[in-house]
Amino acid sequence: MQNEKFGEKDFQTIIGNLLRYGVWTSLSVAFIGGIVYLIHNGSQIEDYSVFKENDRNIFEVISTVYNGVIQGNGEYLIFFGIILLFLTPVFRVLLSLFSFLLEKDYLYVVITTIVILIIITSISFGFSH
Repeated sequence: MQNEKFGEKDFQTIIGNLLRYGVWTSLSVAFIGGIVYLIHNGSQIEDYSVFKENDRNIFEVISTVYNGVIQGNGEYLIFFGIILLFLTPVFRVLLSLFSFLLEKDYLYVVITTIVILIIITSISFGFSH
């Protein structure tokens, strides 16, 4: 019996499943959040003539979303679904970095690291002014 190495095809399968299930999970969470939101707020009319700015740092946002999800607030469940949708390709990039490290493909390790740094920078500056 020969030992099979964990190969590129295995990583491609894992990455494909990550993207597929990540999108379906985020869609399901946002859909459930929409139903909960409509059950509790379906009769209210939203006033879109006034812009409500939420100028908070990322840690406050994560804390607020976490507390809202724990309480079963539909609005925060929708927001959590959107966050999951955003994180799906981020996890794909991180998994690709791990794959390139195992393959010892250092050019792609550097490129993927630069992409991760760009993502971190954009998240950091996007939430703090």
